[in-house]
Amino acid sequence: MNGRRLAWLLLIAIALVVFAIWLASRRHLERSIMAGDLVLPGLEQNVNAVTVVRLRKAGDVHTTLSKGGEAWSVTERSWPADLTKVRKLLLNLGALNIVEEKTRVPAHYPDLGVEDVTAPKASGTRVEVVTPARTWALIVGKSSSGKSGYVRVADAQQSLLAAPLLSVDADPKTWLEQTLIDLPAARVQQIEEKPAQGATFSASRQKKEDSNFAVNPLPKGRTLTGPAAAEPIASALGALTLDDVHKAGGDAAAAAHALYRTFDGLEVDVAGRKDGMHSVIAISARSTAPATAAEAQKLNARLSGWEFDIPDYKYSVIFTPLEELLQKPPEPPAKKAAAAKPAKPDKPATSTTPADKAKAADAETK
Repeated sequence: MNGRRLAWLLLIAIALVVFAIWLASRRHLERSIMAGDLVLPGLEQNVNAVTVVRLRKAGDVHTTLSKGGEAWSVTERSWPADLTKVRKLLLNLGALNIVEEKTRVPAHYPDLGVEDVTAPKASGTRVEVVTPARTWALIVGKSSSGKSGYVRVADAQQSLLAAPLLSVDADPKTWLEQTLIDLPAARVQQIEEKPAQGATFSASRQKKEDSNFAVNPLPKGRTLTGPAAAEPIASALGALTLDDVHKAGGDAAAAAHALYRTFDGLEVDVAGRKDGMHSVIAISARSTAPATAAEAQKLNARLSGWEFDIPDYKYSVIFTPLEELLQKPPEPPAKKAAAAKPAKPDKPATSTTPADKAKAADAETK
């Protein structure tokens, strides 16, 4: 090897070392600059301009939140969205800042939950935030702690640990405005229960000051479990919320009905049915007094034409069967006597073998 060739090799080696040192310093500098930077630059200043938010998970689970005027709705349900939840998501996305860089290797994305949601087993959620001028897209992965989680800007290689921790769910049910009706028990004068099967009855009181509801008719010889037995029914429409919502289309003929009447002339009819594992109701209102005419109109405008999945325990209270309000009937006297009568002792076993029979016969002849 001649001297010139050796010199060139030496120069190349020195250049590689210098380049490696420069690259390492640049990567360290980038980390220092990126820590604390916004993950989605420009969004924080344009939160009020956002018109659509899309959320998608693997398995074609998706939600579209759309803004119309000052209100948001869940497109997949055509129902109002929870404004507080939507606003919190947008503010957190706008304020999302980098804690530190994580992997750039796609094979390691699933460890953080930031792989593309087109992958069948992807665990993250893709969030797209749309304004008239620009769209931001982010994959939200697993949480790292109570304050931060892993994310990756869609189509970027670099994954990140970022704060604050984002709470996103692509199921439309989680974004629904859940409030249905809030009818305090203090307003209720009477409830008429008409179950699909079983006895009809009413629970009523004469004055607001009466704390207990009288139940009629009671079966002969039966009494209530207590003076306040029917009070839970009267309270059941207070702060009533939904789990899910659908366009009406169930079998109305098979529905149970609970008609609530208030002291000020509002009537709320709750029709209920079981649909598999779901407890489903529909609500309609009418007024018998001018004071509640506007309230009834407002309720119908919002609730008419819809069916609502509600918690099972709420459904059970609204449509409480009469039997559950009554004490157990006394046992019939004959059954009591049979239960108190001591059992007869068992008779000693008698032998049936031929030898024993012969001995018995021989004993009788003596």
